[in-house]
Amino acid sequence: HMIRCHLSALMHRDKLRIADVARLTGLNRSTVTALYRNTATRIELPAVDLLCALFRCSVGDLLEYVADEPGRPA
Repeated sequence: HMIRCHLSALMHRDKLRIADVARLTGLNRSTVTALYRNTATRIELPAVDLLCALFRCSVGDLLEYVADEPGRPA
């Protein structure tokens, strides 16, 4: 099972760069980069709150649960 982050799509929609998101939210650039690349292993709720406020979206627009594909090792 995997949680997929749609930060890159939201950033593309609003024409923002990683540095812009870090500056506008106050989040660490490495945090934004990990979410952008879908390599983050954890995210704090205040970070989710800041990102949802910036992009005027819901948590479900930012994060998505994706079930394992059949036949794919867990």
